Amino acid sequence: MMNASSHLHRLSSTQPSSSLLPKPFILSRGRRSPPASLLPTRRTRRSSTLEFQGKQKCLLSIRASVIDNVKAVKTSKENASSAKAVIRATAPGLLSNLASANPFDAYQDWAGKTLLLELVSADIDSGLEKETIKGYAKKVKTENDEEIYESEFKVPAGFGEVGAILVQNELHQEVFLNTIVLDGFPNSPIHFNCSSWVHSMYDNPRKRIFFSNKSYLPNETPTGLKKLRETDLENLRGNGEGEREKFDRIYDYDTYNDLGDPDSSSDDLARPVLGSKVHPYPRRCRTGRPRSEKDPLSETRSSSVYVPRDETFEDVKQSTFGASTLKSVLHAFLPTLEVILLNPHLGFPHFTEIDTLFKEGIPVPKDKNFFQLLLPRLVKIVTDGGDEALLFESPEMMERDKFSWFRDEEFSRQTLAGLNPYSLELVTEWPLKSKLDPEIYGSPESLITTELVEREIRGVMTIDEALKQKKMFILDYHDLLLPYVSKVREIEGTTLYGSRTLFFLTMEGTLEPIAIELTRPPIGDKPQWKQVFTSGWDGTSCWLWRLAKAHVCAHDSGYHQLVIHWLRTHCCTEPYIIAANRQLSAMHPIYRLLHPHFRYTMEINALARQSLINAGGIIESCFSPGKYAIELSSAAYDQLWRFDMEALPADLIRRGMAVEDPTAEHGLKLAIEDYPFANDGLILWDAIKQWVRDYVNHYYPEPSLVESDKELQDWWTEVRTKGHADKKDEPWWPVLKTPEDLVNVLTTIIWVAAGHHAAVNFGQYVYAGYFPNRPTIARTNMPTEDPVDDEYKNFLRKPEFALLKCFPSKIQATKVMAVLDVLSSHSPDEEYLGDQMEPSWAENPVIKAAFEQFNGRLKELEGIIDERNTNLNLKNRAGAGVVPYELLKPLSKPGVTGMGVPNSISI
Repeated sequence: MMNASSHLHRLSSTQPSSSLLPKPFILSRGRRSPPASLLPTRRTRRSSTLEFQGKQKCLLSIRASVIDNVKAVKTSKENASSAKAVIRATAPGLLSNLASANPFDAYQDWAGKTLLLELVSADIDSGLEKETIKGYAKKVKTENDEEIYESEFKVPAGFGEVGAILVQNELHQEVFLNTIVLDGFPNSPIHFNCSSWVHSMYDNPRKRIFFSNKSYLPNETPTGLKKLRETDLENLRGNGEGEREKFDRIYDYDTYNDLGDPDSSSDDLARPVLGSKVHPYPRRCRTGRPRSEKDPLSETRSSSVYVPRDETFEDVKQSTFGASTLKSVLHAFLPTLEVILLNPHLGFPHFTEIDTLFKEGIPVPKDKNFFQLLLPRLVKIVTDGGDEALLFESPEMMERDKFSWFRDEEFSRQTLAGLNPYSLELVTEWPLKSKLDPEIYGSPESLITTELVEREIRGVMTIDEALKQKKMFILDYHDLLLPYVSKVREIEGTTLYGSRTLFFLTMEGTLEPIAIELTRPPIGDKPQWKQVFTSGWDGTSCWLWRLAKAHVCAHDSGYHQLVIHWLRTHCCTEPYIIAANRQLSAMHPIYRLLHPHFRYTMEINALARQSLINAGGIIESCFSPGKYAIELSSAAYDQLWRFDMEALPADLIRRGMAVEDPTAEHGLKLAIEDYPFANDGLILWDAIKQWVRDYVNHYYPEPSLVESDKELQDWWTEVRTKGHADKKDEPWWPVLKTPEDLVNVLTTIIWVAAGHHAAVNFGQYVYAGYFPNRPTIARTNMPTEDPVDDEYKNFLRKPEFALLKCFPSKIQATKVMAVLDVLSSHSPDEEYLGDQMEPSWAENPVIKAAFEQFNGRLKELEGIIDERNTNLNLKNRAGAGVVPYELLKPLSKPGVTGMGVPNSISI
């Protein structure tokens, strides 16, 4: 006889969703579960309860305990045994909640007909799949707010190893299943990391399929599971038809055809479809919403956006900082600000008024402390009378040195150790020259001449010597922005230039800005205008220089948000996620490697399409270049994005910031030795790559296994041909032929989701919370563009006011500051790179050991970063008033910390 028992861990029903609820602790197909050390084993079976990390008091969060002394009971069937499973639920009574939702469900629960489980053998019998073993989970009692369920199975001898479990939810509402543990088999315990919402059979009659934590390549799949493996993937792909329902778990592709609102009463909200030959773009998840009446190519907008059910984050946990807080800011708080600050073009008359945002705040309507409870970090009760105000925390940069933003040294330093360390390039061609059509955009030659540069570097060397010694660097937004200048200038309250900013590398290893060139193309009857600004020694030159820097900062802020942040991390990662769920089985080892790095990304991207990058959203209303913002990101994708250049070493080499050197650490020699982002990033990159190499080499000991892995090849083909369809024929796409090819691809994906995103996201409030340091938009032209008008006279009379007028308006600044505060915050449930071991990894001794080594390397990186930030010889990351560079420190506490590398793009 064979004795088997099943232990179900954490099973919860759902309640109506709320925009105030946060990201959950759990996601789909083996999403986050308790560490393996906390899962039941034979050593822990006698304990009465199991304590889980991240336990939340959500409605019907159910925890499992292990039944003690499960005994086999003989039945009338020969060679069969009976086993019992115990389920514990920590929450208010399930029965009472079911009764309020659906009386029939309450009866089903009372009758023990809630969940039907079916054990599936991994073996076959005479070429046929064995009959499944069925059993219901039945409620038996309540103890100390825990509701106990039991399930019985009769297991025939010779049934073999259980490789999968089918689950049917016979309630009218979905339930959440975390883990299943089977005991009593020769290879017990058998763990099933479900971590997934199970739909009601009344919504979808298909049973859910959950595989054990043991990983298999396709050609290693046990014969009894092959059909189920294929069926599960077919279910996830769907048929590409119809509008998706909330309970669906279907992954498919569509273009970005839902950013505009052509059916709106406002004619200004139509936007082009992104994802075509005209506007190339990555693909997003298909929702199937109806088409627009006015534009059949566009999809209608709705109050909620579909993502596959297990990708959502709003139903499990209590409200806290995270994506749900961002949702509340966008949908409730920002509209309130618009009411308070009636004039959208009103600016700050004095710098002291900017300071009041951090000292006195902006009064907000008193609504039973709603905003203060929702946003405790932003909205505070500031008077004895209990009035509420939007009172911003002082960013660390402002706390350390309030006037650092004014200095050229800090302006330069932030290109290496600030919010956007990805744009600075080595100057390799001289003189500077545009590649745009001169018939349309005017003379391509730059006015930054050899004579001007040699004068500004005070004759320490010639321009030829500076180029040869790799001393000249540039922020070049000239050719990317110039085609949009004319269109953007038609928008009230903003302007735009093409810009070039030239830097010189000093003997101290720091950068000195030496010239800014701003260009306006021919517009109407006006010819091309361009001018070079330098710091100068007289008052007029100094203030013109400060205004030119404000324009460059606005360009860099827009490019950072649209391209470096949104496009290269959020947007380009979504196709990897969709393809992985469609082509890689949940039991595939590569799926299980990538899975933690996809957590919450699709949902946060859907929220971005809904309220951030949409027509009239925060990005368009507050960042350069206005309504053309996302269209510009399409141009950047077309001209600049290459998968093979997203790897950190390749990116550094492409920008001339490093060259290959086998004798140097990490195999690269940096053009600027004190480059904090690159120095810390390369250690992190190498750690990720070694972990991935150890993992891949374990599952692919022979090179031929990579090419013969059909699921793997189908996944990578679909990433290229469907997810990035507009670039499918590019010759630079890597080919998966060897384990090392696979290592490079996977390391790049993990780096983008973890290191790249952390470096450009979690410092947003630190560096842009005081907006004069990084204005997101420039609202006025340079006074010298048309020096005969009153603006030039006003500039000469009061240049400080001209700078304030150029900065974002009050409503633009406060909106962006509120959003950046939330975007920069780590949620308490954040999962950090290399910190928590996945259950399937813990069950494999080789993978477990490799992960522990990875964890150790990341702890070493923490110490290295701390030591570097105390080294005063590293002037780009340490010194008086300097914000230490900590954005790539792996771990962080919750909140705005300016450090921490999460596994995924989760905010």
